[in-house]
Amino acid sequence: MSYRNAKNILPPDILEQVQKYVQGEQIYIPQKGNERTKWGKKSGAVKNISFRNKEILAKHQEGFSYEELTQIFFLSTESIRKIVYAQRKDK
Repeated sequence: MSYRNAKNILPPDILEQVQKYVQGEQIYIPQKGNERTKWGKKSGAVKNISFRNKEILAKHQEGFSYEELTQIFFLSTESIRKIVYAQRKDK
């Protein structure tokens, strides 16, 4: 979450109203309704992890061992096994 100065965003009259309740502190303003963004969507993490997991499965199918994959991807053997299993299941 990034910090933005309310003075640069809000109209002066609204800023004055907010300052009656909060001054010099950070506040969180939630999104309207249930319009929450799922984890990793904005940052691209979901896309990156999905790409990595497909790459893990491809390398495993090429003959790389679980131990070799742990060295390449810096994950535990158990994590690699779970990823390979899940990727096979999804296909």
